[in-house]
Amino acid sequence: MKNRDVVLSVRGLSVSYLARRGRVRAVNNVSFDLHAGETLAFIGESGCGKSTLNLALIRTLPKAASIDAGQALYTDRSGTLIDVMKLSDRAMKQFLWSECSMVFQGALNSLNPVLRISEMVYDTAAAHGMDRKMAQKEALGLFEKVRLDAHRVFNSYPHELSGGMRQRVLLAVALLLRPQIVIMDEPTTAVDILTQRSILDVLKELRAELNFSTIFISHDLAVAAEIADTIATMYAGDIVEIGPVEEVFYRPKHAYTLSLLDAAPRLSFGHEELDSIPGSPPDLIAPPPGCKFHERCRFATERCAAQVPPTEIVAPADDQQQAHLVACFERTAVAQAQRRRMGVNA
Repeated sequence: MKNRDVVLSVRGLSVSYLARRGRVRAVNNVSFDLHAGETLAFIGESGCGKSTLNLALIRTLPKAASIDAGQALYTDRSGTLIDVMKLSDRAMKQFLWSECSMVFQGALNSLNPVLRISEMVYDTAAAHGMDRKMAQKEALGLFEKVRLDAHRVFNSYPHELSGGMRQRVLLAVALLLRPQIVIMDEPTTAVDILTQRSILDVLKELRAELNFSTIFISHDLAVAAEIADTIATMYAGDIVEIGPVEEVFYRPKHAYTLSLLDAAPRLSFGHEELDSIPGSPPDLIAPPPGCKFHERCRFATERCAAQVPPTEIVAPADDQQQAHLVACFERTAVAQAQRRRMGVNA
């Protein structure tokens, strides 16, 4: 993280989907800050609300979804505070790509198969008043930065590029107008391990050079640990833990975060048994009382089943890192289990 200037402050954001049985509470009263130059990674099982949250931030949710409450306060380069949720459709179109862009998970689905890459670049640039000559210059420069044969790729159709090349094209186009925020929805999921390494290296280099902030969505804990400054664990629409990457991964305080870590292999520990999380995620139309994770939690008590745990600070913020916040009654038991897991006497 470069500094503590907040570029995006999300407060009380809630999103639901209308289904036949009622409303699915996909995102529930979520709050967080994104700082300048920071990479904030959201982790959690499929269906926990990660992608819905970030689609809400750029207001591209499907018609069945609605933003029920909350603010997304963005600070532009002049210091003006903008509530993204209140922007008109026209203003939102200008906001996207110039202030905040998104790299979607399926690169092939995000690129128009009947248009050359150059035409997509020109279309994006024209929508924001950039002429074709400048757009070509910027795009070629960015293609070189993401380690592509710039001129060949610029004049290619998407099907003429490999999966890794298409993913890097999306990253380059997302940076065409130099936005302050780039949202990346599992950009390394559909590529092989070598291409994944290349994309992560490119992303690190670009972030260091251009100083943009990143919201990174991932189910891969190893990737999140490598790329992120801050980790947010989501479960059933809630942020249950958020803090610096070292704090969350080495000193987790929420039982769900610990369960995710137990289910992920660790190369440094050699052969070890992996523990899957029992049960299934809760019904978000009629979620269970108390902590939503209590039915699957090995540390759960009667209190967990009856009361919703408040979000509390377990490690304060400093000049370089944000506070470590957790919503769990059994933090002590989780900490002891983590110490045993790491081979430290509790």
